[in-house]
Amino acid sequence: MKRKKKLPIGIEFFKDMRTRGYYYVDKTGFIRELLDTHGSVNLFTRPRRFGKSLNMDMLKSFFEIGTQAELFEGLEIAEDLDRCEEYMGKFPVISISLKDVEGENYEIAYDNLGIVISEEADRFDFLLESTKLTYTEKEKLLRLMKGDFEKPAYLHNSLRLLTRLLHKHYGTQVIVLIDEYDVPLDKAYQNGYYPQMVQLIRSVFSQALKTNKSLYFAVITGCLRIAKESIFTGLNNFKVRTIADLSYAEYFGFTDKEVREMLSYYELEDKFSQMKEWYDGYRFGQVDVYCPWDILNQCDKFLESRSAPMEPHWENSSSNAIIQDMIEHATNTTKDQIEALISGEGVEKALIPELTYTDLDSQDVEVRQTYLWSVLFATGYLTVADRLENGFYRLVIPNQEILGIYEKKIRSWFKIEVTNKSLKWQDFCTAVKHGKAKEVQALFNEFMADSISIRDN
Repeated sequence: MKRKKKLPIGIEFFKDMRTRGYYYVDKTGFIRELLDTHGSVNLFTRPRRFGKSLNMDMLKSFFEIGTQAELFEGLEIAEDLDRCEEYMGKFPVISISLKDVEGENYEIAYDNLGIVISEEADRFDFLLESTKLTYTEKEKLLRLMKGDFEKPAYLHNSLRLLTRLLHKHYGTQVIVLIDEYDVPLDKAYQNGYYPQMVQLIRSVFSQALKTNKSLYFAVITGCLRIAKESIFTGLNNFKVRTIADLSYAEYFGFTDKEVREMLSYYELEDKFSQMKEWYDGYRFGQVDVYCPWDILNQCDKFLESRSAPMEPHWENSSSNAIIQDMIEHATNTTKDQIEALISGEGVEKALIPELTYTDLDSQDVEVRQTYLWSVLFATGYLTVADRLENGFYRLVIPNQEILGIYEKKIRSWFKIEVTNKSLKWQDFCTAVKHGKAKEVQALFNEFMADSISIRDN
């Protein structure tokens, strides 16, 4: 019996996926569409665990000079011989991930960004032997490799410098890939140094991506679309593709067809309806998609035992503190609307396409709640059921797994209300004990008015 391919749980490197016997869902059509429609800077926003990092490494594997063409044998892009001939292995590529650029304070986060840049510079140590670079240019590269960023200007200019040196060495413009660009901003917001981090990221991005003659194009990924005025100031030919856009919709997440094919390969066809109920329901553009992280992990559970229970895998795959904070500080009106969502209803909301984290701290409660719906949508806690008029959408909970998250949040709110009113609960119990009917009724009505009922629970 032929041995089945391994499930690629947690595999983020395309080469590993293709050379170490992992099951791969072919997303190389993304390369063709990118070549046909890219701008100078291209931002893709998707919820976490929907394949952004793997797609970015796929782009690196395809475009980078010295690539192994056999990695793409049998895949969709390999059928496009003209594009492969013109673009495969033809560009220097700078590829970084900002997922670990965080810290309790700005200094630690600054150092962590320096480490990321330094490690990427190390990949190009062969430039120190280049006959096309001057001694001074090699000295600057060596400083990057050593992580000497004592002067902020050195870090601010780091990516631009790398693109210039690579361009000069190869005579070919550079492709820049930046994964999880908004993680440093999220962590900075949580830890109180958001303005400093915005200034740093804005400067690094601006120098590398704006009017840079050494740049062929850049691809950036993240969960949220941070306002252009905040991070991407002055970028020309800047294209943004969010989960609401029609283009590229099928390249992040698994489609219905892809899930059926995977289940058939592992002889788990009978599990399709359960998978669909628990993990389907997201709508990117006009395509219905599943969360890949859920599908892979639950397939693994079923391969261990066909009677394994359905589990929530996406929920605990990474922190999303901003969502927790926004939900726990929601108004009673918003909580009522979330309760309606739990009951299977939809809510009609206008979605804000871009934001800054400072918007979430607005003193206007209604403004903060408006942003809440947009953040819940962008991060995968809600999805679009219908597009309405005037920029409004009908939003619903995507699936059974996400429904469970909301139900737990409702319980946490209920506990908070009870804890905050412990003295009144004591009064209530005392009134019951002594038969004070009017006081019992008054306190009970107050509890019911302040707390959220839990329907269909």
